[in-house]
Amino acid sequence: MELREFFNEDVINLDLAGESKDDILKELISLLQLPGKSEGILFKMLKRRENLGSTGIGRGIAIPHCRSLVVNRLRVAFGRKPKAIDFKAIDEKPVSFFFLIVAPPLEVSNQYLPVLGRIAQLCREPDVPERLTELETPAEFLELLGDKQV
Repeated sequence: MELREFFNEDVINLDLAGESKDDILKELISLLQLPGKSEGILFKMLKRRENLGSTGIGRGIAIPHCRSLVVNRLRVAFGRKPKAIDFKAIDEKPVSFFFLIVAPPLEVSNQYLPVLGRIAQLCREPDVPERLTELETPAEFLELLGDKQV
C-alpha cells in the first residue's frame, strides 16, 4: 500500500482560502464531495476530535482525522494554505499543510491507521515542508508521494 493510491487531483487544493481552523476543516471536507448533511456531520466529528487535542503535528503540518459513518471507505484530501493559520499545533507554530483522513467505523480493509502512520512518516522527512511549499499543481503533489514511496 502506498499513499499515492488514495489521492487523486480532485481531493487536492493548493490554495485554501479559510482564515480559521473551522474554515479550513470545512474546505477540506468539501473536497470529498459528500452530500450536504454528511458534510455537517463530518465537520462535527472532526471538531470533536480537535477538541481532544490538536491534530497539528508541528513543522506547519496538521492531520485532521476521524472515523465516521458518512463515508463507506477510507477517504483522504490534502490542502495547502499559503498564509499559515493558527491550528493550535503542538509546536505552537502556524499550519500551512493539511492532510484529511476519514474512515468508516468498521473498515474491512483496516487502512485508517496505516494511512495515518504513512502520512506522519512522510511529514517527518526533512525536505517535505519545503517541497509542499513549492508545489504548483496537484499533479506535483501526487509526484511527491510517488517519489517518497510511502
